[in-house]
Amino acid sequence: MNFRKALLSLTACAATTAAWGVAPGEIRWHNEASDTTKIANLLQTAASNESSTPQQRITYIAHALTGTPYESGTLEGLPERLTIDMSQFDCTTFVDIVLAIAKTSCEKRLTWHDVAHNLENMRYRNGRVNGYASRLHYISDWAIDNSQRGNIVEITADLAGASHEIKTLDFMSTHRDKYPALEDQAEFDRLKNNEIGYRSHRYPIVKTSRISKATLAGLREGDMVALTTKLAGLDVSHVGFITIVDGAPHLLHASSSAGQVVIDRRTLTDYLKRAKNVTGIRVFRLKD
Repeated sequence: MNFRKALLSLTACAATTAAWGVAPGEIRWHNEASDTTKIANLLQTAASNESSTPQQRITYIAHALTGTPYESGTLEGLPERLTIDMSQFDCTTFVDIVLAIAKTSCEKRLTWHDVAHNLENMRYRNGRVNGYASRLHYISDWAIDNSQRGNIVEITADLAGASHEIKTLDFMSTHRDKYPALEDQAEFDRLKNNEIGYRSHRYPIVKTSRISKATLAGLREGDMVALTTKLAGLDVSHVGFITIVDGAPHLLHASSSAGQVVIDRRTLTDYLKRAKNVTGIRVFRLKD
């Protein structure tokens, strides 16, 4: 089937199903026209290969966004709303928009409304915006919520060298001054209540010292990788995707040091060895 026929087929499929997503007025855009156009272009090109896997779609979309400038704090606006900015990313917003577009493409849907629906579904507790504390700020919280709702699967425990770590996650409540939204006492109380479930939280990890050739052989192009941290109260400090370069896994990520989305020149192993506060990795896949 050529691209034109595939596109017509997918459009017909989308038209016969119930509309998803939120209205434009409910979204905080950087630039609605350019953001929606960029999303549509990525969706349509990803749809041209109907047989591609979720991992392959993630890889295509992530590679297409290399060179996009790095910018932190783009989600921090009040009141809390679904925010979409295709012009700049931090590590988290890069990962979650790529996952949302890939998931939408796999569902054979072709509109920004559907991407907005999936982005909200993956970024927020139970898939709905309900204030600042409803955003899944900790990767452990994100992993449990999205795994339970069938969005992703964590494969960390299946990798060679995997073990477990126990840590209390309370970085945000113990560093309240870093998060302007937590000046609101009600939001702060809701966040602290969410953190209660992560006291002495046990999660899988492959520690840097235990990453072997067998571990690396278990990674696939398009896997989401989360870098665990030594920082007290925090589970993960950085996220990105795996891309294979000359047979070795590299990190494809929004890099603050590079100032843009890049394929890191170092192998994943070298990157981890040089990152002083990183203790290891967790790995996730978009569910088929």
